Amino acid sequence: MITAVGNPVYDTIETPHVKTDGRVLSGCSTNFCLALAKLGVNTILVGNVGEDYKDRIISDLNKFGITHKLYNSDQSGGFGLRYFGNHGERELRLLGDAGAISSFPDGCVDSDFVVFGPILGEVDLAYVEKVKAVSSAQIILDPQGILRNHNDGVIFHEKKEETEKLIGLSDVVKPNELECEVLTGIDPRIDARKHAEIIKSWGPKIVVITLAELGSVIYDGADFFPIPAYETVAKDSTGAGDTYMAGFMYGYTKCWDLRRCGCMGAAVASVMIEHTGPDFPLVLDEALRRQQNLLSLTAGIESLN
Repeated sequence: MITAVGNPVYDTIETPHVKTDGRVLSGCSTNFCLALAKLGVNTILVGNVGEDYKDRIISDLNKFGITHKLYNSDQSGGFGLRYFGNHGERELRLLGDAGAISSFPDGCVDSDFVVFGPILGEVDLAYVEKVKAVSSAQIILDPQGILRNHNDGVIFHEKKEETEKLIGLSDVVKPNELECEVLTGIDPRIDARKHAEIIKSWGPKIVVITLAELGSVIYDGADFFPIPAYETVAKDSTGAGDTYMAGFMYGYTKCWDLRRCGCMGAAVASVMIEHTGPDFPLVLDEALRRQQNLLSLTAGIESLN
């Protein structure tokens, strides 16, 4: 069983290619669950939601076959996202904050994997320690939400005092390039391996770094795997890292090798970025076809150790 912890959000999105008509369902843990549901994997989403979007999110999650445990909040979370530049750079404006998640459902204690995908500080070190105290699940962390803060609705990123310890509690941690730079102060486009080694030294078993059109890298302390991106037109990169982790976890739960897991992650993310919102047409056969394409590109490349 896979449990994903993180507040669902309803965002507005504007890119050079598309603009949403109002707010659409999103969020790190939510996109993760959406992608796995489309691949035929059951998950449980845990998060907070306000009365303003409660009926809508229950309807949406039921539509996509996602089991959920939602706690009440004063308001639902959301961002206004505007993309610019050549590498998916974006501005985030806060539309709502559903607050910290305080409980972990009893029915999730027996999970095999708990994926923490916070979007704005709703998960912290104390919460992860509480989950680890009651569950033997492997811990998967997307650190985006633990590095975000806001000032009058403007989002900024910062590394907190507890961040390294929190990452050290994880079996797998997946930062993107911006988060890597916040964590280490170094541009991962220049030296992704150095980043991976630094983050690995904090204690996680596996480090996955996503680098937009440059692909991704995976490091387990012994081998370093470069994974290419699947070439496509990125109309909206919102959720790319979230769905990459869904594809990666699809293989990881099946004990695939890390190269296959990474190529599956890249394949799944490539479908997401061709579309906007939760209705992206992901099917397992197409994800596997794209994975095979990427595997063929890496067939002659040994891990860099």
